[in-house]
Amino acid sequence: MKKKILYSLAVLASIILASCNGDYDDWAQPQHNPAEEAITIPGFTATPVVQSIDCSNVTTDSVSIFTLSEAALPEGFTLDNARLEIIPQGEDNAIKKTVNASIEGKAAVADLSEVIVSFYGRRPIAHSFVAHVYLNAVKNGDAVLIDAGKFNLEMTPKSPFIDTGYYLVGLMTDWKLDTNLKFTHSEKDVYEDPVFTLVFTTKDADQYWKIIPQGNVDKGNIWAVENNPKGVVGVEKDGDDAMSGTLLTTTSKGETAKAGKIAKPGTYKMTINMMDYTYSIEQLASEYYLVGKLQDWEAEPKGKICLMYAESAVVQSYTTQWNSDANLKIWKGSDFGTWDNAFGTEVDGDQSVKGSLAGSNAIKCPEPGSFYTFTADFSTMTYKWTKLENQNPTEFENVSLIGVGGKWGDNDDVDMTQVTPHNWFIETTLPVGGFKIRANHGWNAGGNWGYTADQKFTSTGKLFNDGGSGDIKIATAGKYRIFFNDITNEYAIIAVAE
Repeated sequence: MKKKILYSLAVLASIILASCNGDYDDWAQPQHNPAEEAITIPGFTATPVVQSIDCSNVTTDSVSIFTLSEAALPEGFTLDNARLEIIPQGEDNAIKKTVNASIEGKAAVADLSEVIVSFYGRRPIAHSFVAHVYLNAVKNGDAVLIDAGKFNLEMTPKSPFIDTGYYLVGLMTDWKLDTNLKFTHSEKDVYEDPVFTLVFTTKDADQYWKIIPQGNVDKGNIWAVENNPKGVVGVEKDGDDAMSGTLLTTTSKGETAKAGKIAKPGTYKMTINMMDYTYSIEQLASEYYLVGKLQDWEAEPKGKICLMYAESAVVQSYTTQWNSDANLKIWKGSDFGTWDNAFGTEVDGDQSVKGSLAGSNAIKCPEPGSFYTFTADFSTMTYKWTKLENQNPTEFENVSLIGVGGKWGDNDDVDMTQVTPHNWFIETTLPVGGFKIRANHGWNAGGNWGYTADQKFTSTGKLFNDGGSGDIKIATAGKYRIFFNDITNEYAIIAVAE
């Protein structure tokens, strides 16, 4: 009954307002719960100020959306809590989004943009909406909810220009387009995933760089100047060798993107986020180690026995029989022992055949007890498991170095340790000269590994398994850590700093 009286009073008040009589004192007990029902007041409506808003072109934090018509309130009442309920035009059953507004009809550009994004994403395309204005008439802490009407409004979200693709150019390309240096990207819309990545190698110091958008490539002129915000992408200060920072574009308005710089030779991963126009450059590690049950989760240096074999600077793999709980994580050599920096996955114990290195939880072999190759691609931060066709590889009782220091006799083998099935390791001092790796202290045991005739020494690679293989030649005497897999013939020989 009380609610009916309140509504009746509110309706009567609207009549009084319409006749410009502001002395109706019985409107002193308005509706207490404004969410239940709204009233309309004749002559009191919201009138749109604009019909279209491009949030990217608004230079202020807020924008005027509507004005309220002149209408006197009964004595003691004030207007408060203005807001817009917004839905896409023609989608009456859509979930309404609420944006707060001032009594003067202004709303925050960021709030409006997020409403558009929630319905349509960030691509800067205009969309039609219906905006419904509500506000409260308040007295003594009680409020009447007023419906001020609705109107159509076209809005475009606040988003930067993002092209479909980008390329790195610089001294390493003689400032010419090299399609091999195109940034990789997911298959998502660039406004849903604005992140692009590229792994590249510089052989010289002080390599200057800029970034070319796909539009320039399509025009046939990579240095074309386009209207803001399109154009060549670079940094503010020429020769800036910062490993992270802000990007800008060269435009017809006079802004000029300068060249960044890679100071030292090496293999790098560059990540650009074109939603906020930022970049980061990470020098990739040359060594990645597995940690897990396979080496008893040993986090001390003595646990660095499961080195991944480098298929390339960014693709690393490890082949073995994954016994016990078959769990693993990955550490860079420089981060070994720092659990917070371990590479893993989002779901602990994930046994998927492939996945993302998107967390620090343990990855698990799909079939514990089986032979698999685990491969990680650090350019895409993904991993995969590949099951070996041969689940019964030849086993050796011993694998050893032979020929160290020119000693090739039957008692001169320097035994390696089998740290995981078919993976062998030793840390030892090597003189200048050559050696081979052989199985079971003999030459006829199915294992005799060395270089091919024209093979040059590299710290990682593959050996040749044949009685006619050549020596692995060491040019600098010193202490080395040697890793070898007798299934894949992969090896790594790493000098130990003393």
